[in-house]
Amino acid sequence: MIIDFSIPTRVVFGRGRLAELGRETRALGASALLVCGRNAMRSNGILAAALSVLGQAGVRAEVFDQVSPDPRSVEVDAAVRMAVQSSCDVIVGLGGGSALDAAKATAIGMRHGESGPLVGRTLPATEDAVPVVAVPTTAGSGAEVTKGAIITDTERGLKSGIRGEDLFPRVAVVDPDLLRSVPGGLAAETGFDALAHAVEGYVARRANRLTRLFALEALDILGGCLTRVVAGETGAELHERMALAALLGGLNVATASTCLPHRMQQSMGSVPAVAISHGRGLATIYPTWLAHAYSHATAEFDTIGRLLGDDDVHTAVSRLLSELGLPRRLSEGGFGPQHIDRLLAGVTGNVDNDPVPGINGELIRELYERAL
Repeated sequence: MIIDFSIPTRVVFGRGRLAELGRETRALGASALLVCGRNAMRSNGILAAALSVLGQAGVRAEVFDQVSPDPRSVEVDAAVRMAVQSSCDVIVGLGGGSALDAAKATAIGMRHGESGPLVGRTLPATEDAVPVVAVPTTAGSGAEVTKGAIITDTERGLKSGIRGEDLFPRVAVVDPDLLRSVPGGLAAETGFDALAHAVEGYVARRANRLTRLFALEALDILGGCLTRVVAGETGAELHERMALAALLGGLNVATASTCLPHRMQQSMGSVPAVAISHGRGLATIYPTWLAHAYSHATAEFDTIGRLLGDDDVHTAVSRLLSELGLPRRLSEGGFGPQHIDRLLAGVTGNVDNDPVPGINGELIRELYERAL
């Protein structure tokens, strides 16, 4: 048995632990740039709470609140300029995966320059990386413990990752209480992303016994909790379990990476005429990918199906998508045959981690077409 596992992020997990954000940040620097989206963090009061605990710890904080749902290089570059002008020595990411990815890319940009040319690259580790404190407010991306940031290079129209050891946040403050303000529709989208991380962390070629343990626990949680959250059920234990599932998924992304669905979804950012979130985009191609990949990891997919409530994984996933109100085909997400060439051209990253061997452009085109 061979296992490689290294996660340098310190995880601070538990209800009410947003109160420790100030102390954790102050240990890394005295001047922070807090990176978040445009509206939600202000309207739900989480931004004010975060600024309060930072101030109480003696951290001077500036706010960059211009992150899009799919963060763009021009936004990251603007955040970098603000951080440099304000002499910030630590970055705080507050929000869902987009805000956390933008925060991580901002820290990288402070050392490497414009972010656009970095998209699609894996960067070498440095000795002076700007530290990041990640505070997730959704249960989905697991970006608080991953070594990548998905950014759209505005000039090239390319959505891909900036990757490398320096992308790992120094600290992740995971407070399940922050999930209370997440609306059902968003919970469905982010929750399906967490589920995809668990599925792919179980069947990926880079999966090992440790990532499979994480995946099984996450699948067990999500199989019992996700539809309840989307239906509007609340409760401390429910939020804790969802936050844990997302965290476990992030650990799997950092260790086993993801499979073909993530490569195919990221390419959707190259079609400006169609705006679709990461979770919804994954949903549009998952049934088609499962149908093709099933024979290459039958035992593993059967286990996944049982954890999701059905001996047949195809039925389990299809039913779950229906219950979550997510699209099951590209056409339901707004895509048509005219977009296939653009989608195919935008696929980047490693496709060899998928359980399906020998993936090439012809197969990816076929899967896109079947998913319509």
